[in-house]
Amino acid sequence: MEIRRDIFQAIADPTRRAIIALIALQAMTPNALAEHFNTSRQAVSKHIKILTECELIKQEQQGREIYYSLQIQKMKEIDKWLDQFRRLWETQFNQLDKVLATIKKQKK
Repeated sequence: MEIRRDIFQAIADPTRRAIIALIALQAMTPNALAEHFNTSRQAVSKHIKILTECELIKQEQQGREIYYSLQIQKMKEIDKWLDQFRRLWETQFNQLDKVLATIKKQKK
């Protein structure tokens, strides 16, 4: 399957992030997913299509039902991108901890 969309475009939508969170726990059918949202099954299907195109989720046919599950490997791309910022804010929090510790020592 050719990827037509960017994974960050896919996770920009809160409904798609909620779908990802739901299927991270267990594979689900489109109908089961739609029960968690106050929208039509067709709208949920459109979100599923985008997530599938980005290879964030995969489908598996089981009898008459299609189950969607999370592609963990693709989520690692998101984590890798976020990691650069995680290191930045962790450094800043560590610096803040040092400042607070210094202030606490000065008050004693």
